[in-house]
Amino acid sequence: MAPLKTNVVRIGNSQGVRIPKTLLEQCHLQGEVELEPRSDYLILRSAKKPRTGWGAAFEAMANQRDDKMIIGDVLPENKWDKEEWEW
Repeated sequence: MAPLKTNVVRIGNSQGVRIPKTLLEQCHLQGEVELEPRSDYLILRSAKKPRTGWGAAFEAMANQRDDKMIIGDVLPENKWDKEEWEW
């Protein structure tokens, strides 16, 4: 696809660009996006949601029986663990 040209326009006290609907659909952009400035260009991408993919990762761990608690098995107890920690 050939590059598209547009103008930077005033939007209230800010400036912005209008992105054609077909381009937004092609890139699957909607809702919140991330902007990443570079020296001479700007990256625009869908915002990542925190913990995206965690459910599938935990399910895979459970299927592999790799979802055991490691506290106490790996780290030695310290004074805080013995004297201050409460359930």
